[in-house]
Amino acid sequence: MYVRDAKNREEVWLLDRIEGMGLDNSAFRSRDYVIAIDEATNEKAGFGRIRIHKTDDEDICELTSIGVLEQWRGQGVGAHVIERLVEYAGDEGFDIVYSLTNASDYLQQFGFERIDPAQLPEKLRDRLGTKQENIQPDAVPMRLAVDRFRMPQRLRDGFKQASAEDDPEDAEPVEGPEDFGIDPDEATYKYDTGG
Repeated sequence: MYVRDAKNREEVWLLDRIEGMGLDNSAFRSRDYVIAIDEATNEKAGFGRIRIHKTDDEDICELTSIGVLEQWRGQGVGAHVIERLVEYAGDEGFDIVYSLTNASDYLQQFGFERIDPAQLPEKLRDRLGTKQENIQPDAVPMRLAVDRFRMPQRLRDGFKQASAEDDPEDAEPVEGPEDFGIDPDEATYKYDTGG
């Protein structure tokens, strides 16, 4: 399992998953995303994005649209996506990253702290209001000093062993006579021998 930059050809895949999970796709650019990949199967397991908000005073870094496919949850995939995003933010010169999320308990294990909306930069206060109105009514602001990020060991270990759990939606359906409009209790067949 590893995390890499998204490729342009993965734009449709990302948009489909973002929509399916009810995440924020505003100002979408696939190049802002990272994707977690199973190296054995090349299956995509999760994703996330850095969004830079430019203002006259300063640039602000937000982690957003973080999602893990259901069959990959609970194995450290989201943790490693967040870790990569925080690393990228640090590489871009940001000391602080923000997230406007309804998953505050999840982010707290990495060192994020919940803050009052009044502590947000103005651009993010406006964005929080929009997000609460349109996507996540229970979104709250979170903040992390990049050098304070921590990865729980259980999530680091889980990521090394991560594997997709069977997703019943991916399984081929078993077709029966009813699927073809045949009542099996009443039907007779051309070569039925009656016995």
